[in-house]
Amino acid sequence: MPADPQYLRDHYASLSDEALLAIHRADLVETAQKCYDDEVRRRKLASRPARSADPVDDELEMDEELSPAGDEPDWLEDAAEVLSRAAQTGSVPSDAMVEARDVLEAAGIPCYIELSELPEANNASPPSTHLWRLMVPFNLNQRATSILDRDIFNQDFEAAWRTHLETLSDEELRGMTPEIAFCGLFDRVERVTRAYDEEIARRKL
Repeated sequence: MPADPQYLRDHYASLSDEALLAIHRADLVETAQKCYDDEVRRRKLASRPARSADPVDDELEMDEELSPAGDEPDWLEDAAEVLSRAAQTGSVPSDAMVEARDVLEAAGIPCYIELSELPEANNASPPSTHLWRLMVPFNLNQRATSILDRDIFNQDFEAAWRTHLETLSDEELRGMTPEIAFCGLFDRVERVTRAYDEEIARRKL
């Protein structure tokens, strides 16, 4: 499928300066190279030089590319992971990771994308050596996870649920109420609400 110039322009425009410069121009098709060059010129940035022919140099360059940006926050040592994605050779955090980070930051939750090295034995295909991890302070873990569900993942869940309902007969549809289909979810909401109310009462707040 030919590259869509408008999609490429929008994609490059959405990247940070660091993420844009992490792209190897030589790896792009001609259309993508033109869109990339336009964005680099618009920002008055210097593009990344071509890859070295020396595989050792390329390996060192890959490690530099995969280094997370920004200073590590003080809370990172005791942080909790709320999202992770495999990091392929020469990659930067995926759009999904960046979107999740932006969602949490918009909600006022501190977060940080870090890079972790995977054990040598892993079954990923293609094999991955590193993992991007979106981290938040441990005490904000549950809230951050719920915000990601609400603002990102629940949309896909709703779409899949709608598609499933469309496949049901009228009789099956009448028996597929949310309370029945997601009884565990409704029970969980009831339990967390009850536990919270009881803790408030215990502390006499």
